[in-house]
Amino acid sequence: MKKPNIIMVISHDTGRYMENYGQHIETPNLKALAEQGIQFNQYYCSQPQCSPSRGSILTGMYSHNHGMMGLAHMGHSMTKEVTTIPSALQRVNYETWLFGFSHEAIDGGKPGRHLGYQHITEVHGNAAKEVTVKLESFLEKQTEEGNDKPFFASVGFEETHLPVDHFEPDPLGSVEPLDYLPAAEGVLNDLAHFHGSVKSLDRAVGDIMTKMRKTGLDKNTVLIYTTDHGIPFPRAKGTLFDAGLETALMMKFPDGTLKQGREINELLCNIDLMPTLLELAGADIPEHIDGSSFLSLLKEEKYKERDSFFCEQTWHDRYHPMRGIRTKEYKYIRNFEDGPKVYLPLDIHQSKAGQAVREEFYVPNAKEELYDLKKDPLEKDNLIEDPDYEAVVNQLREKVDNWMKQTQDPLLEGKVPGFEAEEWEMERKGELFEF
Repeated sequence: MKKPNIIMVISHDTGRYMENYGQHIETPNLKALAEQGIQFNQYYCSQPQCSPSRGSILTGMYSHNHGMMGLAHMGHSMTKEVTTIPSALQRVNYETWLFGFSHEAIDGGKPGRHLGYQHITEVHGNAAKEVTVKLESFLEKQTEEGNDKPFFASVGFEETHLPVDHFEPDPLGSVEPLDYLPAAEGVLNDLAHFHGSVKSLDRAVGDIMTKMRKTGLDKNTVLIYTTDHGIPFPRAKGTLFDAGLETALMMKFPDGTLKQGREINELLCNIDLMPTLLELAGADIPEHIDGSSFLSLLKEEKYKERDSFFCEQTWHDRYHPMRGIRTKEYKYIRNFEDGPKVYLPLDIHQSKAGQAVREEFYVPNAKEELYDLKKDPLEKDNLIEDPDYEAVVNQLREKVDNWMKQTQDPLLEGKVPGFEAEEWEMERKGELFEF
């Protein structure tokens, strides 16, 4: 196969909330993509918020290594030395495109710029339907002009970020509660509208698949769907629990190239996607990155599975620094500042679901947390003081310590500079909570 085109569709805050991952929602197009391609069941992000996680997808690096430790629109950016997917692909003759939403920045620049995209198509609001129309026009033009130069296209949707109350909700009675949240009316109401947003995303993915078939580009194009982090609900986005770190990944290759219609259960992190795509395209993989290519896994060749990945958060719309590690069996988290037991990003704090859980979650956090993921997959029982787990705690604590030291994590020097969203000050003046 000659160098394939690559289309990477990335949605906002979707986690694995779709039919093919077992959720009670109809997403026939995402399901079809998974069934026709390859679905990854143990694929996680290492940062549960937008810009840092997207930076890791683009660079194959943890966020404090690529430099973006908070949100792009709040002044955070990656260092100018980083290599991104589009900049690396340019070097092997790819044409690079960005359609719609991007939330990464380099060297203090505007989000989307200086990332290695030769062509940027901005779409007001970045609604999936509107972004897809622009992509479809591009695909038609590629076919009409007979352009043989391979392309990489990043396709960013605003869905499924809050607010979602402008989407048509599913009937409240049809919505299944999340197993880590109470079945409160506010939670279910937000979920019902969230369903509408997910379905909008699903329709757009279906339109892209249809256009690829009609133009014949499916014969030499890899279609990828992924997202940046977990869903925008309490105890998910903005936390190092699995609900915040779990992300969907599906990849469909041209027929006859790789075995498809299968699921992969090996542990992967989103820092692994960049080197995989570079190897697929025949580009050099930077030596200093944190991720490792899993192309040999896709080819069913000899592959060494990772046994863990590190996870972190520093700034979101306020300061809430955490570092941790996830293995196949355990999750270790260290909180570096006093704060709530469960941090809620501002949009979630203000949502009906957030209002329903504030009393439970806005209590003091623990300095350290340990969860046995086999016995306690919902991460409800903090075992940090349990003597039976002392050896596990010591081992994982040491790994996090060594990682932070070896990578010169700025958090070791004290508070990382940044500023919080002004809305938090307004909340404090209203005396709605203590943290």
